Amino acid sequence: MPVRRSRCFALRVFCAAVVSAAAGIFGLPAPASFATAAAAAGGAGATAPSTLAVVAGPALVGDLEVMTFNLRYGSSRRPNSWAQRRSVMRALLTTERPDLIGTQEGLFTQLRDVETDLGAQYDYIGVGREGGTHGEFTAIFYDTTRLSPQEHRYFWLSDTPETVASNTWGGGSIRMVTWVRFLDLVTGGQFYAVNTHLDNVSEFARQRSAALIRDRLAALTPTLPIVLTGDFNTPAGPYSAAYNLLVNQAGYQDTWTTAQARNAAYSTFHDYLPPLAGGPRIDWILATPGVAVSASVINRYGSGAQFPSDHLPVQARLRLPLTPQPISHASQGADR
Repeated sequence: MPVRRSRCFALRVFCAAVVSAAAGIFGLPAPASFATAAAAAGGAGATAPSTLAVVAGPALVGDLEVMTFNLRYGSSRRPNSWAQRRSVMRALLTTERPDLIGTQEGLFTQLRDVETDLGAQYDYIGVGREGGTHGEFTAIFYDTTRLSPQEHRYFWLSDTPETVASNTWGGGSIRMVTWVRFLDLVTGGQFYAVNTHLDNVSEFARQRSAALIRDRLAALTPTLPIVLTGDFNTPAGPYSAAYNLLVNQAGYQDTWTTAQARNAAYSTFHDYLPPLAGGPRIDWILATPGVAVSASVINRYGSGAQFPSDHLPVQARLRLPLTPQPISHASQGADR
């Protein structure tokens, strides 16, 4: 069965609307997210500004803050066990408090810990790649005061995408996609959040996966803006077939390269070592045309020698159009 935790959030929606209206009336910028405003009353992330706020200043009402983060599965093996990393992960997430987080590799118990640490206003949607609560998730966390899920689905990256745990392209692991159609409670618009994790072994599997994702997303109805997060296990740029297919051929924008403001570039996979300046960026946030990107950051937070994961999270501040712009589908089928 799909794993989806849900709560009543009517009161939180009302509070968010009040904050939004006040900001509009008095001409004040909104906090980085309504979650950040709530955190101002107390909590681990209450006193520190988010990395996006440091780079680009406070967000405006309607801005959507998105993170993609490979959590590294919750192993008990030391060093860097989940027990050692959890408090550092908590500090990072409760400081940043994105409206939307696409996560990779999280195990069921690990995701429950993250949900607890984020607090009551966050929820998540996801299923284990082996079915039910089994195996790693490509879960999507969201702030329930900002986003309301309207529909969600899963598919597996294989020749039989509706078959749970299918893996037909020679990949080293089962891989899948989670997508959710959200209603934005602030702007009234809707969009699709899509999250994935491509294979780390097989280039063929990555190419087939990217083509399947392209085709599946092109068929979504209604047509809405799309935000695609993931660990793509291939460096962003012209030498990556998956990147070329999704960005240069299908027309998705790489929010890192199109952002108006950025911090320094680092390798997003660092294996718990000091991050490499200018290294390969294998974790991406992609978006359909018309999505404005005011800022993007690679977050190097750690506590002493302890990092929250062997990946660095990538974050983007977006403004989604209420009317989506068309995306090119001329190359559909070319890499099938």
